[in-house]
Order: sequence, then C-alpha cells, then structure tokens
Amino acid sequence: MEQQSRGKGLNSLLSDSDLVVSRKVAAFRGVKEVELSQIVAGSFQPRFDFDNGAMEELAASIRIHGVIQPITVRERESGGFEIISGERRFRASKMAGLDKIPAFIRDVDDNRSLEMALIENIQRENLNPIEIALSYQRMIQECNLIQEDLGKRVGKSRSAVTNYLRLLNLPTEVQSGLILGVISMGQAKPLVALADTARQIDIYQRILDFGLSAREVESLVKKGNIFEANANDLDRYKEDMRIEELTLKGKTKVPVHIQIQDFDKGNITIKFKDAQELEEILSKIS
Repeated sequence: MEQQSRGKGLNSLLSDSDLVVSRKVAAFRGVKEVELSQIVAGSFQPRFDFDNGAMEELAASIRIHGVIQPITVRERESGGFEIISGERRFRASKMAGLDKIPAFIRDVDDNRSLEMALIENIQRENLNPIEIALSYQRMIQECNLIQEDLGKRVGKSRSAVTNYLRLLNLPTEVQSGLILGVISMGQAKPLVALADTARQIDIYQRILDFGLSAREVESLVKKGNIFEANANDLDRYKEDMRIEELTLKGKTKVPVHIQIQDFDKGNITIKFKDAQELEEILSKIS
C-alpha cells in the first residue's frame, strides 16, 4: 500500500482514504486562487525545518512555471485561510514574488487538519524521523488514537509507529543527529534498547567517528548488554578505557592503543610518522 501511494498527489491520496470517502463531497469546496496575504502558516504543520537552499530552488522553479500543485487550506473563523499542507510551496511563492497561489479549500476540524498535514508529508517522505515521531505523538494525544489505529490512518504497521515513537526517548544529541541527517533511523533504533544515556551518546559518537552501519550498531549494543550483565569492576574499567581509546583515535586520526593491567597500571601507545604529525597530535589532545 505504501509503495502504491508514493508519487500520488494529496487529492488522490485522500480520495483513497476511508477517512475521507464518507465525507468527501461535504469537505471539498474546490480550487481557487487565494491572495498570499490572506494565508497564514498551518498550526498543525509537522515540519519544523525548511532547507534554505531547497526553498530557493523551489522559488526559482515557481518563477518560471508557477505553482503546479495547489496547496490545501481551510477557512479561518477570523477571516482568511490557514494552511493544511503545502507550506513549502506557500513560502517559496512568497520568495518568488507571487501575489496569489492556487489552493484546495476544505472544511475540516482541527483533528482532520492535523491528519491531512501529516499524511501528505509522510507520503511525500519530506519529514525527518523526529518530525514524524513528534507528529505521531501529537496525533495520538490530540486525536485520541491508539498506535494500531494511527498506523491504519497513515498506512504503517503498529510496530513501525512504535519504532518512531521510541526515538523520542533517545538523548537530545542523538535526536539532533536524526534531524540533521548525520545518522539514519536504522543506526539510531538499536540505541533505544540501552538504558544508559551515557552509553547511547558514546555509541552515537562512534557512529559519527567511524561510520558504523546499522548492523554494526546492533552488534555493539547486543555485546554491550551481555557485557554489562556479566562484567566485574575491572572489566568495566577496561571497557571505559577502550572507549577513551576510541575517543583518542577519533581526535588524533592515528593508531592509538591503551593496554590496562590494573586500575592504576597500564600503557598508552600512539603512533606517528614524523615530528610534524606529533605536534599535530599533541595540539589535538590538548
């Protein structure tokens, strides 16, 4: 179902939805040109990060071709219109210097507006994992849905919805990585199984430093959980020093080896090829 939905316009997607079919005639009022000055941003917009470069490209396209696909709005009680979906097109149209924009006008309440805004963005794959997770959370809270019902609304399995919601339990640093796209959901998902925040952040940093794959992260988390269940104090200290070893490798970009013999005894080996590289290593460590 998900693959079949990709590439369709919002009107087609919503026309196929059981949520809309029963009220389609009453909810849809047609398409008209609306003054940009009469439109305000949607209060239920799932996206909170708009890439400036991409917006400039869209604005340039709109200057040449106009707005090919109308945005979707609803009428406000105080006058004018509120965006349900299409805020990127709205913003880019402003940048392009347009006065009007074509818009689908629908009569919908807050819950339906939130659903429609989320569904279009999900189907277009425009949201990052945290934006999706926050949107799911909001729909559950504001529309009084259970995860299974939410999955049906957005064309996802219950487990897929659960996996997104669990991302919100990750540390801020990891969530920021997902928002910025420096870590994928596949790499981040295994970290949810760790109860130790410091451990989550440590593995996240290793993902950034060494480009660990999702499978490698899963293996690291699994080994870590087994280790924690069976390790003694010296084992844990050695593991801490192994993490320090990896940190030094990441900072210096040269081979580093820390060998621990006891709590207060061991060796550190750092390899360098010449005096200049040694100076660079020492400056990075300091």
